[in-house]
Amino acid sequence: MNSRSETRSRELRARAVELTPGGVHSNVRLTSPSVFFDRGKGAWLWDADGNDYVDYLLGQGPNFLGHAHDEVITAVESAMRRGGVFGSQHVLENEAGELFLDSIGWAERVRFGVSGTEADQAALRLARAATGRTRFVRFEGHYHGWLDNVLIKTVDGVTGPASEGQLAHHLDDSIVLGFNDPVALARAFDEHGGEIAAVILEPMMCNSGAIPPENGYLQRVRELCTEHGAVLIFDEVITGFRLTLGGAAERFGVTPDLAVYGKAMAGGWPVSALAGRADVMDRFAAGVNHSGTFNSSVPACAAVTAALTVLRRDAPYQRVEEHGARLIDGIRKLGVDHDLPLRVQGLPMAFHVGFGDPAPVIDAAGLGRLDLKRYADLVPVLVDHGIWVAPRGIWYVSAAHGDSELAAVLERLDAALSAGGRR
Repeated sequence: MNSRSETRSRELRARAVELTPGGVHSNVRLTSPSVFFDRGKGAWLWDADGNDYVDYLLGQGPNFLGHAHDEVITAVESAMRRGGVFGSQHVLENEAGELFLDSIGWAERVRFGVSGTEADQAALRLARAATGRTRFVRFEGHYHGWLDNVLIKTVDGVTGPASEGQLAHHLDDSIVLGFNDPVALARAFDEHGGEIAAVILEPMMCNSGAIPPENGYLQRVRELCTEHGAVLIFDEVITGFRLTLGGAAERFGVTPDLAVYGKAMAGGWPVSALAGRADVMDRFAAGVNHSGTFNSSVPACAAVTAALTVLRRDAPYQRVEEHGARLIDGIRKLGVDHDLPLRVQGLPMAFHVGFGDPAPVIDAAGLGRLDLKRYADLVPVLVDHGIWVAPRGIWYVSAAHGDSELAAVLERLDAALSAGGRR
């Protein structure tokens, strides 16, 4: 361990636990070290004690442009002077909507919201309305929000609720399958085809494991949905505007019927979007309810327009891919240098680091065979050495990461592995 000061963070932590359960406002942070941040800029964070961190978590993904991007800040500040929420339409909505649809390239309509969780629920509701069916297929290890009908945990092959107080019967309409298994999906359609309204999935399993689709898998999912009249929903909350401008749909060459976006689309601002085919989306104006006081707020639309303008103009994707590839190579080399079974999997802009067999993992079951606890135990050591990452193993690369950040993170990782890589 190094000698970083934690005095102020400890004081803030002691006060926080008296104010909010567990001292955090989102349960995912219960597993994170007790660091209180003061500010962020680009690819760096500074905590309340003045310690710096090279950031490969990016606020769980939203800061794809880096923290406090100047153009997004300017756009939001200007918009806020016009007002925040009007309870009606405003003049910035169309520009944001047109830019969004032109960027992803395949969808005909978009609705803006606040969170990915609610957008996923709206997508499932649309699918039920469009098909007159109630059930949906989803995949083990994929995340679609924290509400009762989508939050699951699989233990020893048995899937059930993942939270106390969760209504188990709300999971009755879900059919849970393994990712990257087209035979299992075909079988599910053979057995339940007339009941299945939708197939919802992360086209790349990013939230857990950074597992890409196998060659031809998404194409087969698309074929089966079309054949059986089910709505194909891509949950692109993480992959959208990150894998490339058009997200996973563009990168993997498969077009869904509906897709949910968030995180990278607004430069760190809390915005989500549901986009898709006009004949499905237009049901929102013909009997399907989708509401929200803060949907398409003035600053949110300004943030979307600013962030997408930067992504289209600066085209950072090749640079992000090159940085991520060099970082992955560096992490693997450090694993060899320290004689550790360190493994990396995924794509350069979003990858998973852990301990275990180097063979590729293609689903949640394979991910579960890795030594996930060993990596989670290492993360506090990484944090103590100024590397901000998630205990679950995901690393995100931003447009703000450059050569200096690469050198810093590899130097710090080398020191951290020397200090705490072995057990």
